[in-house]
Amino acid sequence: MGEADRFSSFPSRPSESRDPNSGMPDTIHATAISIAGAGVLLMGQSGSGKSDLALRLIDRGAILIADDRVVATRNGTALILSAPSTIAGLIEVRGVGLQQLPFVQQVKAAAVFDLDTSPERLPTPGEHVISGVRLPLFNLSPFEASAPLKVELAVAVLWQAR
Repeated sequence: MGEADRFSSFPSRPSESRDPNSGMPDTIHATAISIAGAGVLLMGQSGSGKSDLALRLIDRGAILIADDRVVATRNGTALILSAPSTIAGLIEVRGVGLQQLPFVQQVKAAAVFDLDTSPERLPTPGEHVISGVRLPLFNLSPFEASAPLKVELAVAVLWQAR
C-alpha cells in the first residue's frame, strides 16, 4: 500500500482536484503539537492514540496546536499548522473528557507520524505529502513507553539536519 493510499480512508483528506499551490487551507484528521517550535502531525484512525501521545508529549514540554482536526495551509514550501477556531485549545482526554490547554497557532510542520503502521526496526526514510508539501514520515507505535522520546529524537535530528 502506498503512502497516499494509507491515509485515503481519513474522512477529511485534502481534495485531489484542488491546486495544492493555491494556499487554501485543508482541514486534516490529525493531532498536532509543537516541540521547540517544530510542528508535529500525529496521524491515525480514531482510537489510534493521537490524543494520548500528544498529552504525554505535552507533559514533557510540547505545546498543543490542535487535537483531532488540524488546519494545514501551504505557505511557499512550508506547511503551516493551526487549530480550527471551534476547537482551539481543546484536547480529548479519554475517560476524562474535553480539556482546555494552552495552545499555539501558525506553526511550521516538521514531520508526520503514522500511528496506524507498525514501525520497522531499521526503516527507510518515508515522506507524506500534504497540500503539495513533502514532510518526513515516521511509523510509530504510540502506546509504547518510549514513543514520546522517539518523537522528540526524530524532531531533534530533523532540526539539526536543516
